[in-house]
Amino acid sequence: MTFRDLDAVAANEASATPFPWSRGQFADCLTATYECCVAQRAGAAVGHGVLATGTVEAQLLNICIVPAAQRRGLGRGLARHLLARAAAGGAEAVFLEVRPSNKPARALYASLGFRRIGQRPGYYPAAHGREDALLLTLALDPRSLP
Repeated sequence: MTFRDLDAVAANEASATPFPWSRGQFADCLTATYECCVAQRAGAAVGHGVLATGTVEAQLLNICIVPAAQRRGLGRGLARHLLARAAAGGAEAVFLEVRPSNKPARALYASLGFRRIGQRPGYYPAAHGREDALLLTLALDPRSLP
């Protein structure tokens, strides 16, 4: 992902979630030198991902695939790419938050080996108030990434 991708990324994000990240949030991630990538299909941006990597752990901050391109393995490919980048950067574990109501994302993360380690009450905005977040983690072993 580059700054030139931000309009497409923000539009894709808005098409896929009722509470999207702003263009500015993605710009901040690029400025902070997070691992930011764009998934393309036929030359068009159809998804994106953001990963923050620290010394021994990483935080998977965002994975998004536009609705028309979902259920084709792009989200899995994007997640696997970001997990590999985290491992290559020396991370031993990856953490993420996910909405309990986001069943497709929860299924993807479970299939990749993430496990639930906690819950953050009222973490996400929701149509009628707030929604909790499930806190998930995955121990990284570069030799056995899914």
